[in-house]
Amino acid sequence: MKMEHYLSQLLYRYQCVTVPGFGAFLTENQSAQLDLDNHTFFPPKKVVSFNPYVKNNDGLLANHIAVSEKMSYEVALHAIENQVAVWKDKLFMFEGIILKNVGEIVVNADKNLVFTPYNQINYLTDSFGLTTYNSPVIKREVAAVLNIEQEVATEIPVIALDTETPKKSYNYLKYAAIFVIGFGVLGTLGSNYYQNQIAQETLIVQSKVQKQVQKKIQEATFLISNPIPSVTLTIKKENTTLPYHVVAGAFREEKNAEKKYQRLLKLGFPARRVAPNKSGLYPVLYASYSSYIQAQKDMKIIQKKNNSEAWLWIEDL
Repeated sequence: MKMEHYLSQLLYRYQCVTVPGFGAFLTENQSAQLDLDNHTFFPPKKVVSFNPYVKNNDGLLANHIAVSEKMSYEVALHAIENQVAVWKDKLFMFEGIILKNVGEIVVNADKNLVFTPYNQINYLTDSFGLTTYNSPVIKREVAAVLNIEQEVATEIPVIALDTETPKKSYNYLKYAAIFVIGFGVLGTLGSNYYQNQIAQETLIVQSKVQKQVQKKIQEATFLISNPIPSVTLTIKKENTTLPYHVVAGAFREEKNAEKKYQRLLKLGFPARRVAPNKSGLYPVLYASYSSYIQAQKDMKIIQKKNNSEAWLWIEDL
């Protein structure tokens, strides 16, 4: 039986999956990330971690295996115990445990368990279909300014004068040349004047249009001739959920659960009793919390001072 296969299935749906006698695999939502150095975008995902101190059986994994393999709950629990024994033997021999699609667990020099998650699988169902995107580097090109000098050769026509040409004809050509040059200068000046005149008129028209647009915007923003009546909504305040529980124990007989509950009340704990679980056991709680961090903190204090077997139960939201 490949137990990591069932672990992977449950991590999609639950925040905590406990392997009895071994540890718990926890998930935490992480927002989208941007790696500026590699130009890579990462979608939101669930980050998987491992807590070797949460070992109590909450029935989740065993029940899931029993349903999937069509076996009894007790047989599934026995199969889990056998798999955990194999894992512990490998860790004792300083061999790593590779859990497919979940991660790898090894023992370091200080004999502590080190978990490395398998990041190729995204257990956040809200990010289904979203993949890592690598953006190509944007290349910015600076256009080179080329100074091209165009040499225009102006050819001045040479007029051969005939000494025998009458003086009146020579004067006529001189006046004609002066007239042509003057006409060209006047044409240039006239063209510049016309262009300046067009530019000024264009600026005047644009200024008038901008004033009209600003006026319309102000009227649309501040002068509402037919305002919509206000709507009053009554919002019902919902009760704050307490999905994190520190469990004192789960009893097969209800009278034992009641005795434990009364004992915790006398000790000053805000104890609670909840409905029997799927295994028919009656859980008794030290307290319930809305914050996972606070629940984890109080659980460690209770384990140290009152009950070393206390464990954290995360209710399915």
